[in-house]
Amino acid sequence: MDSKNIRNIAIIAHVDHGKTTLVDALLRQSEGFGVKVEQTGLLMDSNELEKERGITIFSKNASIQYKGCKINIVDTPGHADFGGEVERIMFMVQGALLLVDAKDGPMPQTKFVLKKALEAGHRIIVVINKIDIPNARPEWVLNKTFDLFVELGATERQADFPVLYSAATQGKAGLSADLASLKNVEPLFEAIIQEIPAPTVKEGPAQMPVVNLFYDSYKGQVAVGLLVRGTLKANQQVVQIQHDGSLVPFKVTSVSVFKGMERVGAEEVFAGDIVALTGMTGAKIGETIADAESPEALPFVKIEEPTVQMLFGVNTSPFSGKEGEYSTARNLKERLEREMLNDVALRVELMGGTDSSFIVSGRGELHLAILIEKMRREGFELQVGKPKVILKEESGTKLEPFENVYIECPEAFSGTVIEKMGSRKGILEDMKTEQGVTFLSFSVPTRGLIGYRTEFMADTKGQGIMNTLFHGYKPFVGEIKTIQHGSLVAYESGITNSYGLLNAQNRGQLFLGHGVEVYEGMIVGKNAKPEDLEVNVCKTKQLSNMRSKGEGVSEHFDTPLTLTLEESIEYLGDDELLEVTPKSLRLRKMVLPKLLRKRAKMV
Repeated sequence: MDSKNIRNIAIIAHVDHGKTTLVDALLRQSEGFGVKVEQTGLLMDSNELEKERGITIFSKNASIQYKGCKINIVDTPGHADFGGEVERIMFMVQGALLLVDAKDGPMPQTKFVLKKALEAGHRIIVVINKIDIPNARPEWVLNKTFDLFVELGATERQADFPVLYSAATQGKAGLSADLASLKNVEPLFEAIIQEIPAPTVKEGPAQMPVVNLFYDSYKGQVAVGLLVRGTLKANQQVVQIQHDGSLVPFKVTSVSVFKGMERVGAEEVFAGDIVALTGMTGAKIGETIADAESPEALPFVKIEEPTVQMLFGVNTSPFSGKEGEYSTARNLKERLEREMLNDVALRVELMGGTDSSFIVSGRGELHLAILIEKMRREGFELQVGKPKVILKEESGTKLEPFENVYIECPEAFSGTVIEKMGSRKGILEDMKTEQGVTFLSFSVPTRGLIGYRTEFMADTKGQGIMNTLFHGYKPFVGEIKTIQHGSLVAYESGITNSYGLLNAQNRGQLFLGHGVEVYEGMIVGKNAKPEDLEVNVCKTKQLSNMRSKGEGVSEHFDTPLTLTLEESIEYLGDDELLEVTPKSLRLRKMVLPKLLRKRAKMV
């Protein structure tokens, strides 16, 4: 296909503003697309984790045909923790659809993804989505969006953006905010073809940056990118130009383009199209695939550095190897190295010369939690430590990462939120109240936010919304004093018993019920006081032939609190670990025997 008839666009937005739903509508209404309209579920959220959480985690490609034009669409994550996906995608497209919620307007992640698109010099089409919901206010949202463009330094051409209105769940879009006048998404197709420029094709031999990688069980590693110039075909000799400039020659085994959501094999692919090729081994994102006779490297895609790190190690608990298929240091090392090939924002290094512990660095707690969940579902067993921020030093000054935090909560809870954020060295930058809802903006050290999200939800009775955006590095603010939690720790190994649990629940909130196997040093609950307390949850009642009147009638066992993976990570203290297996999540002390823990405290 002639490159003049190709459009490459990314769909960007704040999380849950309807990107994937709109892509679904575009796919279903495109020419020749073979999925029945009756099929339920979002077509692009194919990953199991994405379906469960209702968010996009991995960027994906799809292709649409419309009036002789091919539109390549890239669906991007909306959460800032997966910003590495958004940053590299910007080098594969020439424009973007920016989705904004018709009620909420531009949100923190809207600012992040829009900034990346503007920096790349792209043409932006603004789509005000969800005009069919109650309290939609498209005019107000449009004004706020324009202010955001100006704030982010958009050029005069970028600030003069086209605007469309849509109800993605109904598969409608148009130039008017009147829902009754909208029929389908054809006006959006027309806007893409008219406003987004065709890819600029350079003269010369083949050259393609590796923007995305995945693994095919039949063809091996698959590299995806925009073919900047030249052509590629099967059995062609090319080279992989690595980051250090070294050349690795290989033969292309197959080339393909995107049609709908599928990769379709092609005899030859041409410049301007987003293509996938196989034949290489050990390729990394950011490298260049080039012609073997005259190899030229493209500029390396610079990705923002990670800000949070966690300890990943081999599971050392008494239950090690019972529930997981992969539990050795070699398994763990190979899996983390494989993840680094696909995730440019991830860093992995060995800890202190040991072969069984690794320091894994990422963009945030959610970024690392998703990695842990993926490994868990693949059959891995491991243990992880408390998240810690990555500190820097420049010109003798110690620096730490800061986040911009945007909070929306009922006015009655705003005082508690301000107090808690203040204790975590947060600085209140803006505050306003509308119709009983308070909007707060803080600048907070990333250190102060670790472990706060669950506490925030409790303080706001589940009615608060908190969004964070990485701001940058600032001078270290000193010690942050937060209320330390105490843990209820199992006194001995065994199986939990109702009698022992009834005695323990008076001391705090339990995390497990009866009939659960535990080991010495395992955390079974949260103490009501800020200190650890050993409890014997395996204790059984002494049996006798005597029984007093009414014995046992008033006893009631409360429902234990079941922690999710993210909540377990947030709970962790400095001397605690989380044991992760395909079947269980167990909180534990780093040092399991009680005698050794007492000795460690005395030192």
